[in-house]
Amino acid sequence: MSVREEFDEWATTGKDRGMEDRHWHTAKHVLARMPVDPGDVVVDLGTGSGYALRALAERGIDRGYGLDGAPEMARNARSYSEDDRIGFLVGDFDSLPFADDSVDHVVSMEAFYYAADPHTTLSEIRRILRPGGTWYCAVNYFAESEHTHEWQASIDVEMTLWDRSQYREAFREAGLHVAAQDTIPDREIEIPSAEAFPTEDWESREAMVDRYRTWGTLLTVGVAP
Repeated sequence: MSVREEFDEWATTGKDRGMEDRHWHTAKHVLARMPVDPGDVVVDLGTGSGYALRALAERGIDRGYGLDGAPEMARNARSYSEDDRIGFLVGDFDSLPFADDSVDHVVSMEAFYYAADPHTTLSEIRRILRPGGTWYCAVNYFAESEHTHEWQASIDVEMTLWDRSQYREAFREAGLHVAAQDTIPDREIEIPSAEAFPTEDWESREAMVDRYRTWGTLLTVGVAP
């Protein structure tokens, strides 16, 4: 199954809203760090329901473009917003439909690992960013977060599993300065007491703590020179 087919199915069954609810715990902290000013142009890669752009629009951006590979995802995102400053389009990560040096910020919340060729995607991001523009890449599927690795077995799309150093190296190879990298824990999801384990999804409380509190979401920030 292609990325488009996989996520069209997710959109038609309402999983886009479910992803929004789950990711918001850490996504809001990522978005709060972005140096967005009024008049900026922002691109959201793998926009899903468009929740990141809706949040950034509240800070006065001039234009926001949410790109997704699944037409149904983009269609749903349009229906969730009446703000004419943000729009949603269907496209591929390896050929971004934006001019060189035309974007102030690019963000991707839990979607970069679906890129068919992540190195090409990074080169495209570097191409469209203006000098001083930022790239905020947030992923909860990465090598150090071992309890997320099993996700690959439940999805037909091949996912990129990099560790922290591989993200930094790939950013630099694409011509981006690495301005920051850290993990943002999910402190909102409720973790039951040890006596409640094993649960349907977790063998032990330690495993659940490791997934959400220790690793959470990996954020790597790149800056265009």
